[in-house]
Amino acid sequence: MPDFFGPKYYLDNENFSMQFMKRKGFSSMPRPHSHPFYELYYLRKGERVYFINGELYTVKSGDIMIINPHDVHRTTSSSVPEFERILINFTQDFIFKHVISKDLPLLPFKHGSRLIRFPVKVQANMEQLMFEMIKECEEKQQGHTFYIKSLLTKLLIQIYRQSFQAPPKSESPMHDRISKIATYLNQHYQEKLTLTEVANKFYISPSYLSRTFSKITGFHFGEYLQAIRMRETRRQLIESDENILSIAEKVGYHSIAHFNKTFKEMTGISPTQFRKQNRNLSNKRSESVSK
Repeated sequence: MPDFFGPKYYLDNENFSMQFMKRKGFSSMPRPHSHPFYELYYLRKGERVYFINGELYTVKSGDIMIINPHDVHRTTSSSVPEFERILINFTQDFIFKHVISKDLPLLPFKHGSRLIRFPVKVQANMEQLMFEMIKECEEKQQGHTFYIKSLLTKLLIQIYRQSFQAPPKSESPMHDRISKIATYLNQHYQEKLTLTEVANKFYISPSYLSRTFSKITGFHFGEYLQAIRMRETRRQLIESDENILSIAEKVGYHSIAHFNKTFKEMTGISPTQFRKQNRNLSNKRSESVSK
């Protein structure tokens, strides 16, 4: 199977994008990354390993990874090198008017970023929906943007229904152990954590933890801890009115200068600018709902 990178389609000032891709051989994301939009990663064929929010998932044919904005993630090859996938990225603004419903809260994903495994009888319908979206992107007939929004809404409803089912368990003992360590970091990120202390807690050597954690997740230990703290910082800046110094201390930073520098390196803007931009966006959405 030769590599094939289909065209990446953009709609609505890049508030939506979509691409079909085939790859042969082993491949990994160079580094973990995050982005300010939603992502749907549908694996049509093959197998991939996905790391997100402290969890490792073995993604199989017919599975969808759903990713909320700003969640750091990475995908790598499993023992199965070839794969085909469809990637869909979209902002909430792209589909906002379609998903406003207190009775059916489609976004953000209710149970967080995770793997969704549909029953076999549903998988074909999900795939058909996505290829119909690609066809609309290609042909650009009258009303294609609205039609794609409708198809995406239908896909999100199916994801919402299936999201109440528990995701599949890890199939690898090593993956399971790293998931437990990552979960521990997610729960204790406010504390002064060191590689040695965490390694001792899980009865492994610091060198083994450092090497294995980096190999599986794509993060060095300290990088992952920093990513968790920054994710929580973004959430608190948006959802709370606490001052920035208090937020920095709550997420584990004891130097405001180091906190501000790290935040700007990871987001491109200061904490104050981030809060202002996202508050403005929330106000616009509130106004849309009230009209």
